[in-house]
Amino acid sequence: MTQQGKLQRQIKYPWWYGGAAGIFASVCTHPLDLAKVRLQAASLPKPTLLKMLLNIVQNEGILGLYSGLSAAILRQCTYTTVRFGIYDLLKEKIIPQNQLTNMAYLLPSSMVSGAIGGLAGNFADVVNIRMQNDSALKSSLRRNYQNAFDGVWKIYKNEGGIKTLLTGWKPNMVRGVLMTASQVVTYDIFKNYLVTEFQFNPSHNSTHFSASLLAGLVATTICSPADVIKTRIMNSSGNETKSAINILTTALRTEGPSFMFRGWLPSFARLGPFTMLIFFAIEQLKKHKVGMKKEDYI
Repeated sequence: MTQQGKLQRQIKYPWWYGGAAGIFASVCTHPLDLAKVRLQAASLPKPTLLKMLLNIVQNEGILGLYSGLSAAILRQCTYTTVRFGIYDLLKEKIIPQNQLTNMAYLLPSSMVSGAIGGLAGNFADVVNIRMQNDSALKSSLRRNYQNAFDGVWKIYKNEGGIKTLLTGWKPNMVRGVLMTASQVVTYDIFKNYLVTEFQFNPSHNSTHFSASLLAGLVATTICSPADVIKTRIMNSSGNETKSAINILTTALRTEGPSFMFRGWLPSFARLGPFTMLIFFAIEQLKKHKVGMKKEDYI
């Protein structure tokens, strides 16, 4: 282990790095996320990713590709900030310095972080999915939220308050656990493996991109079933919301097991670049010590 690596692990980076990087990645990949949500909620036969993107542009214009962007940003400010922040806090305060690549420590830490993040960002996730899918609904069924905060207020006021904002919190927490464990842990493991086994430079962008691409592949596959179920629950209106078990059993009966990986390609097309961009942004924030005072790292 290099002296530089030891030093970097001892630096206390700002808690908001994960959320800031998430906003950057989310803005860049929002059209792909929009197409993924609509594919997951669409009835059979499902269109391809490219056809869904073309349909959005034809029916809603270029700006339609950014439907629900305010909610996506709010989600990053809550869900991503919390899960990355808590994960880094646990690595700093709980995990021994000589165990920072040990799965026995990283996995439970990431699971706790993901669960808390999933719950913290649930209300933003509900609004995010509804806003992204709104234009695909019949005009009589559209919610027409002006922005994320308008959506949160209308759900709270007209659809049962906090209870509806917590719609799908169980699968969302499960997804948060799966996503954080499969994303941040595998990134740490892959990055360490590339550095120690293949002599990659830990500070080079090629190392960050390679590790994050592999992490995105793992995260997409592991999270796909929970992601599909979560999307269907949150996209339903308050008076017709079904449980995860009900959706799972119905979908298995009518669509078969493959429904759990429905939209996998658009999910990876979005999550792959998203994972690469978020970790690239985090590494750049750390490299340039953004928002830090000199005494924090010298």
